[in-house]
Amino acid sequence: MKSQKLLFGFMPSSLVWGYIAIAIFMAGDGFEAAFLSKFITDMGFSEAQSGLVFTIYGLMVAISAWCSGVVAEIITPQKAMFIGFILWSVMHVCFMIFGIGMGSYPLMVICYGIRGFGYPLFLYSFVILIIQNVDKSKVSTAMGWFWAAYSIGFGVLGGFLPGYINPIIGEYNTLWMALGWVVVGGLISLIALRNVKTDISKEKLSLKKKTEELSRAITILFSNKHIFMSALVRIINTTPIFGFAVVMPWLLVGKNVIDHGLGFTKTEWQNIWTVFMFVTIFTNVMWGILGDYIGWLRQARWFGCIGGAVACFLFYYIPITFGHNYWMVMIPAVLFGFTVAAFVPMTAVFAALEPHHQGAAISIYNLSAGLSNFVGPGIATIMVPLFGIIGAIWCYVGLYIFAAILTLFIKVDQPR
Repeated sequence: MKSQKLLFGFMPSSLVWGYIAIAIFMAGDGFEAAFLSKFITDMGFSEAQSGLVFTIYGLMVAISAWCSGVVAEIITPQKAMFIGFILWSVMHVCFMIFGIGMGSYPLMVICYGIRGFGYPLFLYSFVILIIQNVDKSKVSTAMGWFWAAYSIGFGVLGGFLPGYINPIIGEYNTLWMALGWVVVGGLISLIALRNVKTDISKEKLSLKKKTEELSRAITILFSNKHIFMSALVRIINTTPIFGFAVVMPWLLVGKNVIDHGLGFTKTEWQNIWTVFMFVTIFTNVMWGILGDYIGWLRQARWFGCIGGAVACFLFYYIPITFGHNYWMVMIPAVLFGFTVAAFVPMTAVFAALEPHHQGAAISIYNLSAGLSNFVGPGIATIMVPLFGIIGAIWCYVGLYIFAAILTLFIKVDQPR
């Protein structure tokens, strides 16, 4: 069930509004990324407590991401996206009223954690629509546009706007504004994607067969060694992004080095984060196209893993060396934007490794992407109290080097 109607030769025309919905929805989801960890510590909670909020959230994201691929196949991607949209909206309201509003740490952890089930169902179910409507040889390109839409929303709009809105209406009200963006994105997807073609063969399966298909999203992880190694690479891909969202405000924003701060303002840090994500808009598209020619894994190995290790190293040592130098810190931000996007073809790798069970394979991909939400802040939570921020940074560098080695052992047949 592949549609060859591609806008400009690479973007699925039937899915254009889906890309737009992803960008708007993820903008709302990304409003908090650059300031929530600092906002929680400013409420009087410790850095470890703040890190735990994100760690639990990341674990819930990982579980939801794992389910999303198969769930999207057995109930249709559109229904899965709707469930994710409603779940995010309801739990965000609970988080704001009963968690932050009441200053209750347990309710913050619970509500924010449950909200973590929402965005992966919305986001990654759309990946199944892409897989079902795009020719195999163009999946990498289509996914490049998918991650570009993600970057526009989560990184650029979600990162840029709060830096200018926060000083005017405050961080608490900015978090409320995020709900409006999510609602708009959710409604666009609900209306625009209702007639997009989907493979409904698995929707008609019996409950027993659906359960077996869901379990396959775990069994292939251990029965297919190439899927297993690819999953590790995908986890590592975005682990530093979610880790940096936690540790970099501690490093850059503050009064002095003792407070883990180098004197940057919150707006300066959010602008740096926005530049990083802005760069990924173009590099996601670029690497998506180049991956079909360079080679999926070759590109991930040299530009994603090795390049990412260098970018992480510089993201710490440039500000440590040059201090409060806004423009110098932009250098590793731009470099990181180039390297982290080089993993775009990994979606195509998973689909090609299990051509008869693509939903299960994409669920493993989604699980891996979700686990990075957990692993990134988890490393910060464990390493910062023990070894400081430098300990967390070197963990991220080491993980990228390990991923580069793994790519040497993954064997996949790609179209070109």
